[in-house]
Amino acid sequence: MSIGDRVIVQSGTVIGSEGFGYANVDGVYHLIPQVGTVVVEDDVEIGANVTIDRARFDKTVIGRGTKIDNLVQIAHNVVIGENCIIVAQAGISGSTHIGNNVTIAGQAGLVGHITIGDGAICAAQAGVTKSVAPKTIVSGYPARPHEEAKKLNAYISRLPELAQTIKDLKRKIEEIESRLKT
Repeated sequence: MSIGDRVIVQSGTVIGSEGFGYANVDGVYHLIPQVGTVVVEDDVEIGANVTIDRARFDKTVIGRGTKIDNLVQIAHNVVIGENCIIVAQAGISGSTHIGNNVTIAGQAGLVGHITIGDGAICAAQAGVTKSVAPKTIVSGYPARPHEEAKKLNAYISRLPELAQTIKDLKRKIEEIESRLKT
């Protein structure tokens, strides 16, 4: 493990824990040893009760100037760029690469093996299931461009009203059709 200069680590944080890696052999899970390391660069701040797993073979990296809030999980082989903000209860799955100046808001969850581009924002509670382009804001589940997610949420909140409108229109059409038959 390598810790840079001017790094602050709050109580209860674990750096270099075993990553969650298992192989299923004949229906039984076996731990794959995580023999890599963790590199925390200069000027990083890590909140309370954060877990940063060591890499499987190479290294998990927390880039210079990154700030991590309390209760964050960073899995094995994750590479976080410089000057990122990662807010409480976020979870980053293994082998995810995060660019520079990225914001990952509270309770956002990222699947493994994706890339989050420089300057991207993953909004609170975003379920990020695929890579995010640089300077893109995503939200919702599954995460999608924020403007699209806002429209979708607006439509979803109107579904009961729209369902009633469809029911009413269907009834009116049936009435008109029955009148036309006579």
